[in-house]
Amino acid sequence: MATPTRSAASTPLTQTHRDDASALAKTKRSTLNKLPYIERGTTQFRRVTLALFSAGLATFALLYCVQPILPVLSQDFGISPAESSLSLSFATGLLAFGLMFTGPLSDAIGRKSVMVTSLLLAAICTLVCAFMTSWHGILLMRALIGLSLSGVAAVGMTYLSEEIHPSVVAFSMGLYISGNSIGGMSGRLVTGVLTDFFSWRISLAVIGLFALAAACMFWRILPASRHFRASSLRPHTLLVNFKLHWHDKGLPLLFAEGFLLMGSFITLFNYIGYRLLSNPYYFSQATVGLLSVVYLTGSYSSPKAGVLTSRFGRGAVLVIAILMMLLGILTTALAPIAAVFIGMMLFTAGFFAAHSVASSWIGRRARRAKGQASSLYLFCYYAGSSIAGALGGVFWHSFGWGGVVAFVSAMLLLALLVAHYLQKLPEAARI
Repeated sequence: MATPTRSAASTPLTQTHRDDASALAKTKRSTLNKLPYIERGTTQFRRVTLALFSAGLATFALLYCVQPILPVLSQDFGISPAESSLSLSFATGLLAFGLMFTGPLSDAIGRKSVMVTSLLLAAICTLVCAFMTSWHGILLMRALIGLSLSGVAAVGMTYLSEEIHPSVVAFSMGLYISGNSIGGMSGRLVTGVLTDFFSWRISLAVIGLFALAAACMFWRILPASRHFRASSLRPHTLLVNFKLHWHDKGLPLLFAEGFLLMGSFITLFNYIGYRLLSNPYYFSQATVGLLSVVYLTGSYSSPKAGVLTSRFGRGAVLVIAILMMLLGILTTALAPIAAVFIGMMLFTAGFFAAHSVASSWIGRRARRAKGQASSLYLFCYYAGSSIAGALGGVFWHSFGWGGVVAFVSAMLLLALLVAHYLQKLPEAARI
């Protein structure tokens, strides 16, 4: 049988199609480059701010709502503090795992659809968790919640770095993170108070319903992406981008910083409740939940840090923020409750300022596949939450609050060392 031959006209026709496709792609890229960024003070900026503020609030309320009720879960299910902390560690651990996929997925199919779907799934899983009767069932739901929320955690930062004007990205990122801080406070406050008056199941159901409403509002008001460019999900492309991020001089240091900062933060708030519920304080569950108002300091410090970076540089602001955290954790070692509260305020303000600086730095350093770069940062960030949060239970059980203070202080000293190396990068490398 004769082998079919290509017609003489097919080659130039195919070439013409390729030329047309190439020209179309160039035109699309040119159009994207000419589209204006969202400026501060515009209606679009206010819509983005409100949408991502509400998404961040709901995300962190869902993630950390179990933290103030860890002692209650220990009592209800007859488990140790370290085992009880797994309800948070499972969520943050699966969130970290999911970030390795949701960031690249958003690079391929778009930002908004990934965030909306993720928030809806997490809210539904929280409602299911409220009706679980077995400890293993609760851990399963918490793991699914963390996996779902990975689609919001990384993509929100990437959306801002793409759509907001570069001159106000740090400020906008600070507002987004302030939503995170208020969400963390709200989740802890609501569950702490409602658990005292009703039950932890009712408190989780309330948080889940709130998150459903936030997801609907987010879907309605977030503007569509203007500067999104789809990238391939092919393993080879992902691997090339992965190597590119790890070969950068600053990104691996920022990844390590995220691990240490979040590990310190979660360790303090995981076990401060156990301390305040016991001798000599004997606080009620509602009172411990009310102490979550210290998160309000983060809603101020995170956007403020974004403003200060334009005056003093990211490295200097990062060092000062970590020093605030170190001073705060050492202050909590004092016995008077006023000192403990002040220490928590200093620590929280420093943490959200440091996280605001580090997370906005990621978007500036990553030259391509920004979603993947943000995912890597947050993978390390939440890995620190899972690993250090669980290890903190060992220090609490063995050495009391002094052991927790020593453990957190050691991590913060390492974070200071990393910040020092970031400052030592050449100006061109620091961006």
